[in-house]
Amino acid sequence: MAQTWQEELRAKGYRVTPQRQLVLEAVSALEHGTPEEICTQVQRTAQGVNISTIYRTLELLEELGMVKHAHIGHGPPNYHLATEADHVHLRCRGCGKVEDVSPTVADGLVRALDEGYGFETDVHHLTVFGRCRDCRNGERT
Repeated sequence: MAQTWQEELRAKGYRVTPQRQLVLEAVSALEHGTPEEICTQVQRTAQGVNISTIYRTLELLEELGMVKHAHIGHGPPNYHLATEADHVHLRCRGCGKVEDVSPTVADGLVRALDEGYGFETDVHHLTVFGRCRDCRNGERT
C-alpha cells in the first residue's frame, strides 16, 4: 500500500480508531477471515470489541475501498485487504482448501460474458468450486 492505513483513513476524512486499526490488522493476518474470525482476532487485544463493531467497521472499510469481501462458501463473507484482492478463489469441496489464483485464469469467461451478453464481470468476487489435485488423486479424504 502506498500509504499506511492511518494515512489512508485520514486522507478520506476518518479518524484512526483502535478498532479500525485492529480490524485492518486482523484482516491482513487472516487473509480470508469471516467477521467472526476477525472478531476473535481483535478480541485477543481488545476484549471489549463486539461483533456489531466488527461488522460496522468492515462495512465502512469496504465503502472506503480498503477491504473487499468474497463469498468462498455458504455462510458469512470472507474479507481481505483491497490491495491483496486481485485473485480468484478456488474452493475444494472435498477438503475445503482455498487457493488464490490470478484473475487471468478467467479471461476466456470474462471475454465470453462481455462479447455474448455485454456483461462486465468482477472476477475479484469469483469463487470456483471443485476438487483440488490432492482430493482428485485420493490423497485427501
